[in-house]
Amino acid sequence: MIHLPNLIADLGLLLGAAAVITLIFKYLKQPVVLGYLIAGFLVGPHFKLFPTIVEQDNVQVWAEIGVVFLLFSLGLEFSFKKLMKVGGSASISAMSEIVIMLAIGYFTGQMFGWSKMDSIFLGAILSVSSTTIIIRAFEEVGVKGQKFASLVFGVLIVEDLATIVLLVILSTLAVSQHFAGAEMMFSVMKLVFFLTLWFIGGIFFIPTLLKRIKPMLSDEMLLIISLSLCLLMVYLASEAGFSPALGAFIMGSILAETNQGIKIEHLVTPIKDLFGAVFFVSVGMMIDPTVLQEYWAPVLIIIVITIVGKLFSSGLGALISGQPLKTSIQTGLSLAQIGEFSFIIATLGATLDVTSAFLYPITVAVSAITTFTTPYMIKLSFPLANKIVAALPKRWRENLDKYSSATQSVSATTNWQTFLKKYIINTVVYLIFSIALIILSTNYLYPFLQEQSEGAAWGIIATIAITIAGLSPFLYALGFRNLYDENAQKLLNHKIYRNIIYVMRILRYVLAVGLIIVVLNNLLSFQAAIIAFLVICVCLIIFGDQIKKNYIKIEERFLTNFKSNVEDIEIPVLAPWDAHFTEITVKPESLAVGKTLEELKWREKSGINVASISRGELNIHLPARDTVIYPGDKLYIIGTDTQIKKINSLLRPEKNVKETDNLYKPSLERIIVNKDSYLYGKSLKESDIRNYADGIVVGIERNGHRIVNPESNWVFEENDLVWIVGDHKKIITTLR
Repeated sequence: MIHLPNLIADLGLLLGAAAVITLIFKYLKQPVVLGYLIAGFLVGPHFKLFPTIVEQDNVQVWAEIGVVFLLFSLGLEFSFKKLMKVGGSASISAMSEIVIMLAIGYFTGQMFGWSKMDSIFLGAILSVSSTTIIIRAFEEVGVKGQKFASLVFGVLIVEDLATIVLLVILSTLAVSQHFAGAEMMFSVMKLVFFLTLWFIGGIFFIPTLLKRIKPMLSDEMLLIISLSLCLLMVYLASEAGFSPALGAFIMGSILAETNQGIKIEHLVTPIKDLFGAVFFVSVGMMIDPTVLQEYWAPVLIIIVITIVGKLFSSGLGALISGQPLKTSIQTGLSLAQIGEFSFIIATLGATLDVTSAFLYPITVAVSAITTFTTPYMIKLSFPLANKIVAALPKRWRENLDKYSSATQSVSATTNWQTFLKKYIINTVVYLIFSIALIILSTNYLYPFLQEQSEGAAWGIIATIAITIAGLSPFLYALGFRNLYDENAQKLLNHKIYRNIIYVMRILRYVLAVGLIIVVLNNLLSFQAAIIAFLVICVCLIIFGDQIKKNYIKIEERFLTNFKSNVEDIEIPVLAPWDAHFTEITVKPESLAVGKTLEELKWREKSGINVASISRGELNIHLPARDTVIYPGDKLYIIGTDTQIKKINSLLRPEKNVKETDNLYKPSLERIIVNKDSYLYGKSLKESDIRNYADGIVVGIERNGHRIVNPESNWVFEENDLVWIVGDHKKIITTLR
């Protein structure tokens, strides 16, 4: 309890400073994240004018918790299904940005005379953009529905996943202090192993768990369960040798695949905002003016490199992937900043003590300035893109348009590509789960049974029986599951493909046999292993039908859970034209609610077409003219940026309606009727109180008798006491 007073005082000072500064930044229409950084600087050890945080170690612990919840929240927004939908353009743009900025950052550090580790970490810091800052900037500028915005969101999704891989590589590199290809490859393979194991295992168990306990779930219980699962995965990731942030991100992405994903994201938001604020404020506390004064030239150079380099790298990637030049330029300028992941990378270098002390404050300074410039860069992207496109020779523009159209046209996937993709995915997944079971059996099950049996033979036999029983569905999938669908069967008619497929099938048999041998080799002598192998083969044949049924149940459970939250709506991009698909959610106060598409006449008024409507679990494809719009409907519409902007204005409530709703506060009022009253001598229907006074009569007292909800033919008399629910001001001014 000794540190409790300082702990509370520090937290109060930290949050108080954040509240005041962010209110100022909100008023100035600047990013809130920038306000957090400034607040951290003001209460940090390098600024003495205001009170300073006393227990900085406590703040650092809160900041680490903030990173966990920030990554957990990003995982909830991530979703692997979103990654599968972003397409090649987003992937190529993201990888182009990461690779080019890694190289630029490294050579920039070397140019400054920094160490190799400082240069490598600088490249990693500059290679990722800020999801939080871009989303907020898009909301402030009002461009979320435009064509390039959907590409930027896709790039951010790919970047988030790539950064997780980058963190693992940097951790390995920092520990070894040199680039070891084999060691690096092992780390990446280890990451892929655990990612596959956690993701598929999580999708198999967690959605089922949430479905089973759904009748008992309250918001409080769902929040507690979600946070406990998050922290459990954080622990598992740490035990596996990864960063806690990775575990939080993975659990968030798993929960995002459940039907409760959106609700969990909503429940976690306040916690993420609280600890996220602590994290960003703690980052601001690291700003050292003396370091910035010494390194002002590198800071300015890195800022210019960040903006120009990201415009070039991500814009080039978008252009290569087939996006129009205008969209590519807008994408590049939107991504021209660094943010939360850059802080995490810089923190990793400082924690592992492999980077110099100046790198962290330089990162903060560059992030703060590029955060400030991001909204202006997004606004600048429109006139700049138009000017560049207009300045190009006509022939160049035509060639770029032809390339864009040709690149984005649908290319047919061959039967061989489909079969090969299916073969590799299935084989890798089954191998990973089989290896995981063998590791668990060797390291945990066998020692436990040996201890219980005191070294008796039955302990070994039980270990083998349990392990093979657990492996049996995967052994069936590897050795006997038919991967030959209708398209793959056509390949067997070609001699070359037929021979390759036979070899690939034999390879799966070999893998299945190899797994059994690995289990037996760890526990038995050579002679005993041969006998046990024959017995196992016979048992697998005898119980083959039951094993097949078990595998089918496992596969159906996984597919059901995985597809339970899938939106079957594709949102393609039409290139090189400006028309594209976008998603708009109808707000409850929108004037479109309750009207049919025929009444709204959106096509005539704005030129857009509604291709699909998503309403909860219901998807209405190509809605008819009499389809009614409801609150919360997700409209998938096609149109140009100008047309989409116009439909947004049509869906937006009128300003006076919003103001009236905000000012309206219903109250229970009491009116006494006299001979001069508006109500005297009128029936309830004739008085039309609902429209005249914006109220509803809920009760009347006459001569000590009370009448609740009187009939419409009730006539008001003198001394009647009338109870009315409505607007206080309007009732007083009109009825008294």
